Amino acid sequence: MEKESITYKTKKVSENDISLHLAKCNDSFLPPLTTRVNIADYSKKIFDNAVTFEAWNDKELIGLIATYFNEENKFGFITSVSVTKEYMGAGIASKLLQMCVEYATKNKHKEIKLEVFKDNIPAINFYKKYNFTQFATKDDSIFMNRMLNN
Repeated sequence: MEKESITYKTKKVSENDISLHLAKCNDSFLPPLTTRVNIADYSKKIFDNAVTFEAWNDKELIGLIATYFNEENKFGFITSVSVTKEYMGAGIASKLLQMCVEYATKNKHKEIKLEVFKDNIPAINFYKKYNFTQFATKDDSIFMNRMLNN
């Protein structure tokens, strides 16, 4: 893994890149992504509706945060955060989350929300590290948000 070769982009990914990346990361999700969504359908929805924050190693998508932004109510909802196994722990998710927050702030959004599986302690701790706080629970999910200063 060469950190120097990682490049970061916004909204440059293809639907196929998203699908391949999510399939590769499937087992890193808790529970696995395929237990909740059809990856092809979900990839299309992300491609059509989300702003994507991407980490690339050459032509391979190695990290992705997909966020739906509600322009009317001025909030974002992070629908997916993923980094391929061999790049976990390299600070990629942190950089992508920072890009997402900067984008939301620049576009005058008031908050960013997300949903996380209640047993995914590493993810919950990651979000807390970046000032997300829990505001609700439902079934097996915890809902978190971060207010933005505009």
